[in-house]
Amino acid sequence: MIRQEELFRRVRDYLFFEKKAGLIDLHQRAYDEPPGNGGFLRNGGRLYIDMGHVEYASPECGTIMDLVAMDRAGDLLLEEAIRELGLSESVSFIKNNIDHQTLATFGSHENYSVPRSFPFNERGLDPLVAFLVTRQIFSGAGRVGASIINDSLISLDDVIPAIPFQISQRSDYVVNKFYQWVQMNRSIVNTRDEPLADPLQFRRIHLLLGDSNMSQYALALKAGTTRLVLGLIERGEAPWIPIADPVQAIRAISHDLSMAWPVEVGGEGIMSATDVQGRFYEAAEKAFRGESDDADWILDAWNGILTDLEKRDPEIVADRIDWAQKYVLLDAFRKEEGLSWEDPWMESLDLAYHDLNPDTGLFYPLEEDGTHRRLVSPSAIRAATESGPAGTRAQGRSEAVHRILDGRSGKGISDYIIQWFGVQIDGGEILYMLDPYKTYRREVASYFSETD
Repeated sequence: MIRQEELFRRVRDYLFFEKKAGLIDLHQRAYDEPPGNGGFLRNGGRLYIDMGHVEYASPECGTIMDLVAMDRAGDLLLEEAIRELGLSESVSFIKNNIDHQTLATFGSHENYSVPRSFPFNERGLDPLVAFLVTRQIFSGAGRVGASIINDSLISLDDVIPAIPFQISQRSDYVVNKFYQWVQMNRSIVNTRDEPLADPLQFRRIHLLLGDSNMSQYALALKAGTTRLVLGLIERGEAPWIPIADPVQAIRAISHDLSMAWPVEVGGEGIMSATDVQGRFYEAAEKAFRGESDDADWILDAWNGILTDLEKRDPEIVADRIDWAQKYVLLDAFRKEEGLSWEDPWMESLDLAYHDLNPDTGLFYPLEEDGTHRRLVSPSAIRAATESGPAGTRAQGRSEAVHRILDGRSGKGISDYIIQWFGVQIDGGEILYMLDPYKTYRREVASYFSETD
């Protein structure tokens, strides 16, 4: 059997050296990213090995549908590499956030660009906490079982109820409200300040409490609603909903399959997670309706899912959100086979839901036959493996990668450095791309013509 580390190296090397899907790094990027560890792709995104596993980072996206396409483009590249290497009969990529055997967790990182003036402190970010704690009701990927993190000095084993299924994979692992680093001490809001852009103009909100979504609809809801709430905070118009114990609440919501989701709120008693989300929706509706087609789609989808979640029936929302789709699918199988949730078969099916191989995974057939809603076509996803999203600097980065790979610069290039914020070839001047909202296509064309 092929070892995991060797598999990841083979996939990486196949994509960069044989498939020419991107440019491998020639220089050290960080203390843990030596030359050859990964590189930037033709679509302006990045693929690399981090702490023993493969990570795909999408390029910057200006619209929700671009984000969905770019996220799925990474899945497509990895799944095709496995198939083209002749390994699909024995190996699959699982796009989830937990290991049932070791109880380890792996993050699904979200990044949002905001102005430097954004209130990047605990008081300013407090409204985001209430939103994120309750967002899982439509963004959770669902999982069998639980991973109890004991933060107390005494054993809680005899008071912890059995949790056959819960709505989020990451909620059990959150132990802080705010924290700077990304590993071990996981927080609801990560406070690291690393803009990867002009630090005088931009900040980057980096979140890692969310689940990896198979559902295009759930991904669009997760990112779209978060973007609108950050906009509310920036404008000073976000609802102030001080949840009494956010860490306890995020776990309690995840464990509550009744869909009642009560949350203790300072000064207001008990609210449901759906009501909390409703407050944010109402503020966003007032602030952003009519601003763009993107904003209107997000608002319509947000309102629709909250209305249906109020009915407390997973089957009603299973066509749009992962946890409900997985629960309905697995619960029907469990009942048909006469199994308990504790049966090891259920954990295997949990993983199979996240299998990127369309021939063996459980999710993609549901999308293919229309059971689960699809937002972006397979042809759009294919196109997203080649080009950066319109209206972002990923277009310029993508163009630079293409020029170097395809020899369109007019001469051979022996050395290059590509970063999120710039490009350098053959030790020359650096072309800085510090504004995420500028395409830099003209600057890239000029830069390469000047080096010919």
